[in-house]
Amino acid sequence: MSPTQQAAQRLFQAHAGRERFAPLPPELAPRTEDEAYAIQDAFVALRAKERGPVVGHKIALSSAEMRRFVGVERPQAGVIFKSTLRRSPARVRAIDYVHLIVEFEVAVEMAEDLPAADAPFSRARVAEAVGAVMPALEIADDRDADYSRLAQHPLHLIADNTWNEGAVLGTPLVDWRALDLAALIGRASVNGEKVGEGPAAAAMGHPFDATAWIAGHLARRGHGLLRGDVVITGSLITSKAVKAGDRVSFSLGAAAKAELAVT
Repeated sequence: MSPTQQAAQRLFQAHAGRERFAPLPPELAPRTEDEAYAIQDAFVALRAKERGPVVGHKIALSSAEMRRFVGVERPQAGVIFKSTLRRSPARVRAIDYVHLIVEFEVAVEMAEDLPAADAPFSRARVAEAVGAVMPALEIADDRDADYSRLAQHPLHLIADNTWNEGAVLGTPLVDWRALDLAALIGRASVNGEKVGEGPAAAAMGHPFDATAWIAGHLARRGHGLLRGDVVITGSLITSKAVKAGDRVSFSLGAAAKAELAVT
């Protein structure tokens, strides 16, 4: 196997063995973003055999504060598999993860393709292609990572598909085209208690700017953002660890809500 394939196999085995998140061995560690995404592609191909095709994309480190913390200049992208994309209300088992965390995001669902040949993409162009906007909960597993060490190996998060384990899509905003999306406030609660709130503008200034970033990232790698794809655009609130028995809710605006029960 090539070093890229060996690195992907190592990640695949680490997940299967429920190992704590750790950097890849030096001889397999990515040295550039391109190498990290190549490992991610190979890792995703291994996981797709049991999780199904890629149907969505996510943005990690969407805030400047988080990028400084990890020591990178740009956000990072990951993918979402068909079997891990759920509709609200949803349920997951805590036992299926090493250390389950949730993030609170704006999701967009594409109604038409944004092909690579059309890049670069503006907010206005993205808006023309969006079919629905909704609150979402990202399901992630940090595998008990030592966050204080992430900056020592900032590309390993890319290789590990940015920790994504799925998403829960909430009820769509009925008249999103008439709304100032960036001004909407997302509110999160766990077991009925408020745990945070934040504006949709936290998603790289506007959820469609974040979507444009994903479309541009895919275009640089020769891929398009496709009709039916979902993009979760970055957490508006700091991630929260959850456990069996917890009930998580995230609302966007007055009526749209995503709900998750952890058993």
